[in-house]
Amino acid sequence: MTKYVYDFAEGNRDMKDLLGGKGANLAEMTVLGLPVPPGFVITTEACKTYLDTGDVPAELAAEVTAHLDGLQQQMGKRLGDADDPLLVSVRSGAKFSMPGMMDTVLNIGLNDESVTGLAKQSGNERFAWDSYRRLVQMFGKTVLGVEGELFEHEIDRVKKDKGTANDLDLTETDLQTLVDTFKAIVKKETGDPFPQEPRVQLDLAVRAVFDSWNGDRARLYRRQERIPADLGTAVNVCTMVFGNLGMDSGTGVAFTRDPGSGAQGVYGDYLANAQGEDVVAGIRNTLPLQELENLDKASYDQLLGIMGTLERHYRDLCDIEFTIERGKLWMLQTRVGKRTAGAAFRIATQLVDEGLIDEKEALSRVSGAQLAQLMFPTFGDVGSAKKLTKGMNASPGAAVGKAVFSSETAAEWAARGEDVILVRRETTPDDLVGMIAARGILTSRGGKTSHAAVVARGMGKTCVCGAEELDVDVNAKQIRLKDGTSVEEGDVLSIDGTTGAVYLGEVPVSPSEVVQYFEGTLDAKANDLVEAVDRLTRQADGVRRLKVRANADTPEDAERARRFGAAGIGLCRTEHMFLGDRRQLVEDLVLAEGETEQQQALQALLPLQREDFIGILRAMDGLPVTVRLIDPPLHEFLPDMTELSVEIAVADSKGQKVPDEQRKLLTAVRRLHEQNPMLGLRGVRLGLVIPGLFALQVRAIAEAAKALKEEGLDPRPEIMVPLVGAVQELEVVREEAEQILAEVGVEALIGTMIEVPRAALTAGQIAEAAEFFSFGTNDLTQMGWGFSRDDVEASFFSRYLDLGVFGVSPFESLDRDGIGRLVQIAVDEGRATRPDLHLGVCGEHGGDPDSIHFFHGVGLDYVSCSPFRVPVARLEAGRAALEGGGSDTR
Repeated sequence: MTKYVYDFAEGNRDMKDLLGGKGANLAEMTVLGLPVPPGFVITTEACKTYLDTGDVPAELAAEVTAHLDGLQQQMGKRLGDADDPLLVSVRSGAKFSMPGMMDTVLNIGLNDESVTGLAKQSGNERFAWDSYRRLVQMFGKTVLGVEGELFEHEIDRVKKDKGTANDLDLTETDLQTLVDTFKAIVKKETGDPFPQEPRVQLDLAVRAVFDSWNGDRARLYRRQERIPADLGTAVNVCTMVFGNLGMDSGTGVAFTRDPGSGAQGVYGDYLANAQGEDVVAGIRNTLPLQELENLDKASYDQLLGIMGTLERHYRDLCDIEFTIERGKLWMLQTRVGKRTAGAAFRIATQLVDEGLIDEKEALSRVSGAQLAQLMFPTFGDVGSAKKLTKGMNASPGAAVGKAVFSSETAAEWAARGEDVILVRRETTPDDLVGMIAARGILTSRGGKTSHAAVVARGMGKTCVCGAEELDVDVNAKQIRLKDGTSVEEGDVLSIDGTTGAVYLGEVPVSPSEVVQYFEGTLDAKANDLVEAVDRLTRQADGVRRLKVRANADTPEDAERARRFGAAGIGLCRTEHMFLGDRRQLVEDLVLAEGETEQQQALQALLPLQREDFIGILRAMDGLPVTVRLIDPPLHEFLPDMTELSVEIAVADSKGQKVPDEQRKLLTAVRRLHEQNPMLGLRGVRLGLVIPGLFALQVRAIAEAAKALKEEGLDPRPEIMVPLVGAVQELEVVREEAEQILAEVGVEALIGTMIEVPRAALTAGQIAEAAEFFSFGTNDLTQMGWGFSRDDVEASFFSRYLDLGVFGVSPFESLDRDGIGRLVQIAVDEGRATRPDLHLGVCGEHGGDPDSIHFFHGVGLDYVSCSPFRVPVARLEAGRAALEGGGSDTR
């Protein structure tokens, strides 16, 4: 038979799944012998049954009665007794802390009769009526669904009539009048009187807490924090203790260390003559916790002793709620406290130095997401800057600069020392020069996987995408908003890539010292934060199995990746090498008539490609460099078909001569135009259709490696063929590549990206021709889900998140059940064919902390991510090794 109710003395902190975090910790403090008001916990299983069936379990009422009887015997009081009433609080408590997201009801058991008994026993009539007022107000709003403003309005009216702004100036007569007014509001709004039966109050409050699990606040918070929706909440029924009995009573919140910085000391707030909700509600100004020493030294000293006990017991920062009732200290809650990213790193290393935890435990206390937060610049006080809008927080950080509307202008202004923000409707590969030059990128279209977002994250640039309220007019060099505000080229913008906020005007920016450390411009001993990051990153390096490579397309990116600790390049995209001045050479290749002209075009590209690879291989001397052969469709390197058609049509209409080359180009663009180019002529298909294209790139790689070998260096190129769906495609490319490598006299691994679902499902066959697989999880996710990643985030992802179709975008964190299954199949079948097959991932997921744990578990050899995220991946790979025992799961 399922047990649905546990006394505090029956539980412990390891029962969070069943008792919730609050209940488990109240039980733990009870077991430790700390002063906890007696009570019991209704389990999460009861909540799940209620949410599934619409009613509480049939056995629950009897179990609650039994525990309530025990509580009444222990306290020598009865719930709602007219002479000496027992009062209880009813509080939520999920497995994971969700502060303020669910409901609480205090003073259950008060009614028209027991309020007089409370007044008599306490000797404080004002306190009794204040407690009753709080119950009717809280119960009415939380349990009965009455609009809270109706109660607040009446309180404000009474205070205004008395000429005061302070609740404490209200007399017992005022409060008694308010109780009557509040009960009248309940009757009017619900049609029923305020319930006088204490057990009815208790049962309805329990149901209200269960219902609050699916309230709007709770659901939003769970999505944000990735808390599963099926856990349910426990309900804690606890004997009331009162901090509002007079100035010798009070309530407070304490932290065993500063949750903002991690510094040791006494941190918290205290409020005399108040109940717990008053502290967090902010209705009165609190005192620093240190002031309690002057008000009640005995309670203060006892509290400090308990704080020390709890921190040593939990071996972590503890967040504590307490009440003092007429000089008697009571502990109402403790939990491992939330903290900032900086505090997390500092506290973890402090606890190691204090001997409470070891280095491995310290590593488990921090996360890659926290390290990422520390690596971005941040805004200070916004000051007079005007907030224009909020877009999608595509790449974290803070950037300030003058608005420019073209890549060329960005590069030109940056070259003369100006800080600029590149503003576009959306970016294209042509904007790369401007994106590199800009401090940040702002677009009015696109999502977190748009070109702007992906490239910005790769460069560590701040980026806000999809700011749809901005009407970006590139030709007029202007942003317009509906409220009439306009931003001209040269106006200063400040963009916050962490929140998505866009400001008109300058907001002060603070650079990241952690990035300065990884760049090598700041010593590891510079301050306690940098030292903590250094220690824990090195600890991760010592235990991780996964290697971390970088996605880098230029020597500069490669050098930065190496400084950040990359063990090679896992993805060098060659398409960026065909832009800018070389675009004409690509046009020549497309327009070539006959094999001779085609070979001439390819030969013109060869020395340029060779120099590209020399630079990257030199920067990564001694480390592997995986070069992906050209992947995008050729039309991306050609003029826009519509624009070119209009240009020629306008010229024809005016009788102007149009060069034959322009007409040939339009013919070629139309020939290459596709309705769905991402599933068309690209990747390996392009290499097979245009003879010599892949051969050019392989030769350039081989000759670059040979030149560096002749210098005495150790280049280690790997050739990666994109978009393979059948082994026959790879076999054709491999045969040609091996001939060129042998001719030049160098060696290189040849492998493929696994980004087409068919490739994953036939990995055993493909491994016969591949020496390595690199999972292109961006395209694998896109094709596996049938999503167009350029469109879906803006069109319906928010609705899917609201409905719980998925908890997080599958482009941000790998979909383990679907796409992860494809990865697992490819790993298993690929290694069954070729046991020494090298396996990595080079999609955006390679830098996602949660996805890294999955990749460790399925046995990949490395992850590859943007240079900026290399330290994050190093840290998370170490944490994954600890969770998985550090063993290879192959």
